[in-house]
Amino acid sequence: MNRHKAIIIFGTALSVAGIAAGSSPAFAQTFQSYRCADGSQFIVGFFEYDRRAHLQIDGKAVTLARRFGLSGAHYSGGGVTLKITKAGTTVKHARRPVTACELT
Repeated sequence: MNRHKAIIIFGTALSVAGIAAGSSPAFAQTFQSYRCADGSQFIVGFFEYDRRAHLQIDGKAVTLARRFGLSGAHYSGGGVTLKITKAGTTVKHARRPVTACELT
């Protein structure tokens, strides 16, 4: 009986050590930096299992929900609208007009 307990304890210790060593799956993530024509800059983050866009703009973090769009990806929330299409990327924020942005 003691031998079986030792095997179970040893197996459990190996499982915990495997998790602590980083054998659990990591989430894919993408971060992109943009510079816009009006001089503003922002960083946007996308995560594998999250349909939202996470922006850092004007010194604050904003989470944008994905919206329906006929072409490209459209996100909005917190007074910010982000559109990413084949033609380019635009952002509208802080009562400013829509401005074109490029990856930096």
